[in-house]
Amino acid sequence: MNTHLTQKGKNISRRDLALISERKGLWSLVFGLKSSRAFTLIELMIVVIIIAALSAMVVPRLSNRSEQAKIAVADADINSNIGLALKLYKLDNGRYPTTAQGLKALLSKPTSSPAPQNWNGPYLETDPIDPWKEEYKFKSPGEHNTSGYDLYSVGPDGVEGNEDDIKNWE
Repeated sequence: MNTHLTQKGKNISRRDLALISERKGLWSLVFGLKSSRAFTLIELMIVVIIIAALSAMVVPRLSNRSEQAKIAVADADINSNIGLALKLYKLDNGRYPTTAQGLKALLSKPTSSPAPQNWNGPYLETDPIDPWKEEYKFKSPGEHNTSGYDLYSVGPDGVEGNEDDIKNWE
């Protein structure tokens, strides 16, 4: 059984067809192309387009997560980390630092009046800086928490008094 196929005007037996397909691959048999292990420009361009399309869908979602994470860090600092340091300061000294003494009173003993008698700090290890590289704002006694203190960050926009401020009151 010697059946012949024609490729570009040449007669090819089944046995030759098997040898060709083993050596050159199906593409070379069908299209008369030489066997190659390299990618074509079209294949590379398709891969680049697919990667670009996927990143165009994913990057906007991840960029918003970064801002949400910064807000969560500021909230944790205000309501937990710095808040705890202020409570420890009050426990040792009977009162919170004044607005004039500020949060620096948690790092080093204030010398301004009223000077703390039982300062046992430092109550914080580093300067209290929010995720947007601004100092946290502190007022004692507070305008919103009159029996305590107001502690807040001006938030992502850096403007005090709008809805993106992170604060220790409602």
